Amino acid sequence: MCLGIPGKLLEKFEKDGQPIGKVEFGGISKEIGLSFVPEAEVGQYVLVHVGFALNVIDEEEAKQIFEYIDELEEGAKLERQEIDADRVAQSGEDAT
Repeated sequence: MCLGIPGKLLEKFEKDGQPIGKVEFGGISKEIGLSFVPEAEVGQYVLVHVGFALNVIDEEEAKQIFEYIDELEEGAKLERQEIDADRVAQSGEDAT
């Protein structure tokens, strides 16, 4: 399984004869290969994996993916808190 991250295509150009796009991910812009989606237009969202846009997706799908990522981050935060609480509890048991 691979993880694709949605980004908004801000600009299209060619570099060394290859289609490239400037894609924004949460305020950070990166150059991404557009060889697999040359039909992508500025303003559309693309799903990116390892530096290449693999699909053009609509804004609603991009928002849904962002929500999933937020949920994963929240779950990871809760898990870290549980691990920290377990370590504190274990260190307290060892001290007695």
